[in-house]
Amino acid sequence: MAKNDAPAEKTSRLKQIRSAYQLTKKSDPRIGLLLAAIFLGVAAVFVALGWFVGPLLVWIPLGVALAFLATTIVFGRRVEKAAYSQIEGQAGAAASALQTLRRGWNVTPAVAVTKNADIVHRVVGRPGIVLVGEGQPSRVKNLLAAERKKHARVAGGAPVIEVLAGSGEGEIDIRKLTKHVMKLPAALQPSEITDLLQRLKALDAVRPQVPMPKGPVPTSLKGARQAMKGR
Repeated sequence: MAKNDAPAEKTSRLKQIRSAYQLTKKSDPRIGLLLAAIFLGVAAVFVALGWFVGPLLVWIPLGVALAFLATTIVFGRRVEKAAYSQIEGQAGAAASALQTLRRGWNVTPAVAVTKNADIVHRVVGRPGIVLVGEGQPSRVKNLLAAERKKHARVAGGAPVIEVLAGSGEGEIDIRKLTKHVMKLPAALQPSEITDLLQRLKALDAVRPQVPMPKGPVPTSLKGARQAMKGR
């Protein structure tokens, strides 16, 4: 990266962190006091250790570093919790969660959408094709079954897995959705995934374009998480 790009990247990261803080404060007004208490509390413990055990020049820098780390971890968790609470129950919430999947996963939001805002999203990775439905359970199950048949025709033997996002019995909460998908057993090699994606392009080419229902911005949760990771 060029040297003159560094200040711009730093400014962008600070903006992300500020946006994440403002997002969290809407649902957690005391977040500032909590973070300050954690930082000062951890730092105070190490200052006390330095005072009684010594030397201070060793314990104080260590305390500040660990206090910053602890504060960052708590902040990141609070940001994620606030982001999920804002999108939960909205059309497209599952897509927002799935967009946080890391490298190696191919996410296509809203491969199928009905007028009742029942949606099926597609994730392609080592487990194969994962179809994630959200909406009214009885309707989404039928939509998932129809999409499974379509995808099975071009899957070339790759597994086609159905997942229903929601808070009911047999459904996966959106807070646990990405972990659930990542824990699915691997069935494909990277080269097989590439071939599968090419075959899926043929399926998507004949599919009518349907707009995603109005809902949370898919990148909002991802942006908040990236801010905490400094990416």
